[in-house]
Amino acid sequence: MVVEPAREEGKADPLAGVPLSRRLLLLPHCLRLAEGCPGKMTPSGLDCSGCEHSECKIHAILRAAIEAGYENICVAPGGRLAVKRVAQTRPAAIVAVACDKELREGVAAVEALDWDGDGPPIIVQIPLLRDGCVNTDVDMAQVKAALGGPGSPGG
Repeated sequence: MVVEPAREEGKADPLAGVPLSRRLLLLPHCLRLAEGCPGKMTPSGLDCSGCEHSECKIHAILRAAIEAGYENICVAPGGRLAVKRVAQTRPAAIVAVACDKELREGVAAVEALDWDGDGPPIIVQIPLLRDGCVNTDVDMAQVKAALGGPGSPGG
């Protein structure tokens, strides 16, 4: 089920009933700074450990997600790795940040997985404000609201 994130104070958090341990945050690697990114691409996605680039969107989102209590986070170079992570971790909810094309294809791929009676996860989609695969942009307030942590609508 695809839902809209809570955007306004007082709106219900669509993930309120899903424990943080059952949520997956998917981020596109294109949000990173093209110049000077110390992250290393691994088979599990972009490894940002040790990065202190506060101007990097990924850095800011990772910090907010970890502060909110997220443990399952993937910075993916594309939809194939993101869907693989979903298949491996079987989350009850996904917060997905991506371009419109990747969101459409990703939702279709996730819904096509075998969910053994649980049904597919709740998916909160956050489209990029600027795409193009390099130095992309996202509405940080919308991401933080969707994470459902302290200070977010419904959080």
